[in-house]
Amino acid sequence: MPREFEWQDETLGSEDFYREDLEDLLQEGAWMEGFNEWTEYTNLDEEQVRIVSDLGLFQAFDFYWDPTEDCLRIDPPTIPDNWRERDATESLDSSTVSLIDGELDDLGRAVQEVLEDYLERNDEASDYGWGEETYGKREE
Repeated sequence: MPREFEWQDETLGSEDFYREDLEDLLQEGAWMEGFNEWTEYTNLDEEQVRIVSDLGLFQAFDFYWDPTEDCLRIDPPTIPDNWRERDATESLDSSTVSLIDGELDDLGRAVQEVLEDYLERNDEASDYGWGEETYGKREE
């Protein structure tokens, strides 16, 4: 199982919805807390976790703030559509691919819950908050 979360920041600009702030929280421990919680109940075996890691899916999660709905969002990765053509996934069947995709959703929700806790603690410890006031002052 991966010990460290390596965030891949692939987008820049005002449309990032504070991804850098979320990245900081993930690196400060939110990722590992959520990941460790998920490992306690995941149905993936060691080989399936290795496949997810080999495909870079642990690093492909996208956490962002949605100012329209004023909430934290996540876009979890999935096994690529061409999984039958890849060496790393050729031994899988459709039900295992579905299982892995479902477990990635669960991992995303676990990390999202931890991130939300971090954001609440951050709000309480700062003069600014996440959400409407912060985004109301922001120039787009």
